[in-house]
Amino acid sequence: MTKFHKSDSPDYEVLWNALAYPAIATDERDMIVAFNAAAEQLFSVSARAICGRSVNEFAPEGSRLASLIEQARRERISLAERDVEVHWADSTWRLSQVQVSTLNDSTENLALLIVMRQGSIADKMNRSLAHRGAARSVTGMAAALSHEIKNPLAAISGAAQLLQMSVSDSESELCELIQEEAARIQRLVERMEHFTDSRPPEQLPVNLHDALRVTRRAAEVGFGASTTFIEEYDPSLPPTSGDRDQLSQAFLNLIKNAVEAAGEGGVITLRTAYRSGVRLSGIHGDNRRSLPLEVSISDNGPGIPEEFAPHIFEPFVTSKASGAGLGLALVSKIVADHGGIIECDTDAGRTTFRMLLPVHRENKAEAAR
Repeated sequence: MTKFHKSDSPDYEVLWNALAYPAIATDERDMIVAFNAAAEQLFSVSARAICGRSVNEFAPEGSRLASLIEQARRERISLAERDVEVHWADSTWRLSQVQVSTLNDSTENLALLIVMRQGSIADKMNRSLAHRGAARSVTGMAAALSHEIKNPLAAISGAAQLLQMSVSDSESELCELIQEEAARIQRLVERMEHFTDSRPPEQLPVNLHDALRVTRRAAEVGFGASTTFIEEYDPSLPPTSGDRDQLSQAFLNLIKNAVEAAGEGGVITLRTAYRSGVRLSGIHGDNRRSLPLEVSISDNGPGIPEEFAPHIFEPFVTSKASGAGLGLALVSKIVADHGGIIECDTDAGRTTFRMLLPVHRENKAEAAR
């Protein structure tokens, strides 16, 4: 059996785990012999648990990745391909690029290196900023609607009530319809008014676990009574900075969406983790801002339809027959106002919303660390 030979240099492990992209090394039997830190983070499994297992767990027979591995081994060449699906457990990742390279020139004991590139953090930042801009457009629209529509709407509803007192039964039903539709528009305008608050959130320490637990308990006694909730929290997670009520509102919107997607008897998983290495520039005037706090909310529903997935944080985009498409836009605004980013991974049987947030610092000098 070919060994994955490590350099005598004491920095080998540091260099291997410093690779920005998930990487897997295999021996001649396609058994995993090395698994770097980025791969551990992507697939949520430790190198200790995965080494010694077959790479076929990530590249099942018939998959494009399995074909790349087989071709690289057969022809002893390095190959790269874009937009490749990689499977692990019950999940599927669509990666921007996968490269399979040979590690030696052996005829019989050919080892391979598989490097997987996800969408870059720059892509995530651009999407987050685009969502934030969309939310701002709703802010202006909401202010205009509140001023221009609410008063006339109240007059229409009041006139319908007065008419109902002096018309026949059949016409009374029409008056009721007018009042119901006026009330529906009123609720929509009120929901849009959530976007009009342009004040920056408080910069107070917020215990994310406390906020998640309170929101989960509220869901359990209400809309999520038939749902199973699983909590997997990093006990050492430090607090973030912000407004606890606003963050709780974001969690509540995401959990409600997850419960509705999973349906009766669904399973919702709430996770937190500390992920170092993610930094943004230009948020709230900071030169650099680290976003190591990860909060994810996953459901086992059917997934978001492909045509909606790229636009789910945009206002008025929804796959629900009765939805207004403002819940996720509001979540995106709240996360952006807190200096973070939010992303979504979805596939059949699994959807995960993932927030990246900053650690609370007592002063700006600490926040730049």
